[in-house]
Amino acid sequence: MQWIILMLLLFISSMEMLAQNRWKKQASAGLLENCTGCVLCSEDNGCITCHHRLFLLIWRDGIRQFGMCVHTCPPGYFGVRGLEVNRCTKCRSPSCESCFSRDFCMKCKDKFYLHKGQCFRQCPPSTVVQPGTRECQETCEPGPWSEWSACTHESRTCGCKWGVETRVREVAGAAREEGAACPALLETRKCRMRKHCPGEKTEPKNKGKKRQKKPKTEAEAGT
Repeated sequence: MQWIILMLLLFISSMEMLAQNRWKKQASAGLLENCTGCVLCSEDNGCITCHHRLFLLIWRDGIRQFGMCVHTCPPGYFGVRGLEVNRCTKCRSPSCESCFSRDFCMKCKDKFYLHKGQCFRQCPPSTVVQPGTRECQETCEPGPWSEWSACTHESRTCGCKWGVETRVREVAGAAREEGAACPALLETRKCRMRKHCPGEKTEPKNKGKKRQKKPKTEAEAGT
């Protein structure tokens, strides 16, 4: 009787081992599909560490998180390389499509405009949309024109008939640093110069010409 009970226990134990082995094979097959590029992989949480060239991306769904190894981080994330693991870190702003760091956006999602690393629904005051992009640029408001400069020609202020005079206007330092598109900041115009410089000797107009003798009339020739 004891021998029959012993055999029955052995049979039940062997069936349990077969079921566990079958479940482990199925779990391993599922892990292989979700652990591409992983060095360490968890059944419940996916990849834990990746190969050194890949980034670890953590997806969160409520309290559950799942890791996977990727070559490049998806939109809304940026890659941070570390000594032990490279991670995809999420941009702080939900309207940011690509960021340089957690708080500095480089490209915004549709219907948003980029200005100084931040995304806005509309460009902030004193900025305008840069043509061909979704970036806001500082507007340029130049100051008043200066007085016209002296009339010069090749750095000379006299000795020529015509020269050029210029005037300029300045813009605020912030607009200049932002590379704002400004209107003309310099103007030039043609001007009349003093033909003769002070102290310069002027030559008579008839200098160097021989005085021509008047032809004698017939009455003068006969006297």
